[in-house]
Amino acid sequence: MVKDANEWPSPADSGVMDGGVTVEKKGPTGGDAESDQQGELQRTLSARHLNFIAIGGTIGTGFFLGSGTALLKAGPLGCLLSYLFVGTMLWSVMVSLGELSTYIPTAGAFSTYATRFVDPSLGFAVGWLYWFGWAITYALSLSASGLIIQYWNEDINIGIFIAVFFVIFTLVNYLPVGIYGELEMWLSSLKVITILGFIIFAICIAAGAGQQGVIGFKHWREQGPFVEHLVSGGVGKFVGFWAVMIQASFAYQGAELVGVAAGEARNPKKTVPSAIRTTFWGIMVMFVVTIFLLGMIVPSNDPTLKDQAANGSTNAKASPLVVAADLAGVPVLPHIINAVLLTAVLSAANSNVYSGSRVLLALAEEGLAPKILTKTNKHGIPIYAVAVTSAIGLLGFLNLSPAGGQEAFNWLLNISGVAGLTTWGSTCASLIGFRRALKAQNVPVSGLPYISKFQPFTAWYGLFFNILVALTQGFTVFIEWKTSDFFAAYISLILFAAFWIGHKLWYRQGFVHPAAADLFRGRYDSHEERDAADGKV
Repeated sequence: MVKDANEWPSPADSGVMDGGVTVEKKGPTGGDAESDQQGELQRTLSARHLNFIAIGGTIGTGFFLGSGTALLKAGPLGCLLSYLFVGTMLWSVMVSLGELSTYIPTAGAFSTYATRFVDPSLGFAVGWLYWFGWAITYALSLSASGLIIQYWNEDINIGIFIAVFFVIFTLVNYLPVGIYGELEMWLSSLKVITILGFIIFAICIAAGAGQQGVIGFKHWREQGPFVEHLVSGGVGKFVGFWAVMIQASFAYQGAELVGVAAGEARNPKKTVPSAIRTTFWGIMVMFVVTIFLLGMIVPSNDPTLKDQAANGSTNAKASPLVVAADLAGVPVLPHIINAVLLTAVLSAANSNVYSGSRVLLALAEEGLAPKILTKTNKHGIPIYAVAVTSAIGLLGFLNLSPAGGQEAFNWLLNISGVAGLTTWGSTCASLIGFRRALKAQNVPVSGLPYISKFQPFTAWYGLFFNILVALTQGFTVFIEWKTSDFFAAYISLILFAAFWIGHKLWYRQGFVHPAAADLFRGRYDSHEERDAADGKV
């Protein structure tokens, strides 16, 4: 179990819950509550560590490169509105996660909450898909590192860097988690500094500091605030907005890693809510302000952006930040941006293994994965969970094989695309189930260490739109039909349904009854927390 976690007295101890409903004290998968305890993780992560772990998992090549194609699809205003709307979805997820993870702070929280408060089969499906999403993204990050370095020398074999960085970041994840947190903080800081620097740069360019003179809202007037995508007219503009909204939902994914790290946070009652607020507003402001300024200084019909999007470029040439610098007459910036992209990818690789291993640990803790994966070393590192997660990174070598291997790798990446959306949706569903369990077991909401506003309506809002976006994320295939594209877009949902239904048919477990939900195992007693006693935050 977590070294300084203590179980609070539970109404289930007497065998009686709400209104005389008798419930055995069992874990959510039917095991003994005591036998379901977690490996001995160490609570050494501070609020700043949580912030940067989440920021490091969120700000990656998807934002630095993907914002260019977003501008092409929807135009400056359509792109901005898309990112704002998805920001409200993220908000609903983050406040729901805050309420859950401060009450029961556990590593790899998402599958645990779904298992306890909604349905064990949902916890199984969400956990395994989310784990695979991060594990295969590790392979992507390793491959991307080589492609980015090829910007300086195209003759270099990317296999060298896949191997080197695989060894480095696998070993880093066996270091004490406090060291991991510090390393991630410094890697993520470089990305934050780059975005803040670009914001200042873009404001100056829009005000007339570049060779184009004063730009202001020139591109909004000339190319229009919205762009038609795939079809013409107003429908085409909406299609562009919706396509970017789906893209933005992928860009924001990673912010929820605050919940993954909550099980190793010092004084989670204080650090987790603080980290969630800072992470959400930090990411939201950086993303929205950057998208707004890009729409001002880069035209939505820029030929360089079109060429790079068509070629699928993965280095600095495809970044709208570089296009903006070229238009302003600052030729040295591409090298700087490419170096930042490399840092972003390496930071992502670091957090990929960390988050994936903690999700795998949580699955094993809930009886949804082999129990051996809960084993930790003296530093509190889940040694086998890290090894299994890291091993998936070797799939990155598929990119070195002929076209067939690359195609297989791309299909695996498509599985990871919707994993975040299913996790977001399950977090909202877990909050709804959690609130119902509190009511059924007469546990007052006022006693929660963190209470989010407008619940459970906020969670219902997030659940609805996450399901909607997940179901429509491949909608463009219905406009220009291609069978292979359909399966590429929806393989993740097909796999998710297979996990859920397969587990349901095998174990025959029903949905969790609110009166029987496990509200007490792993609940954190902040008054007995060693960090509070030491006066640490």
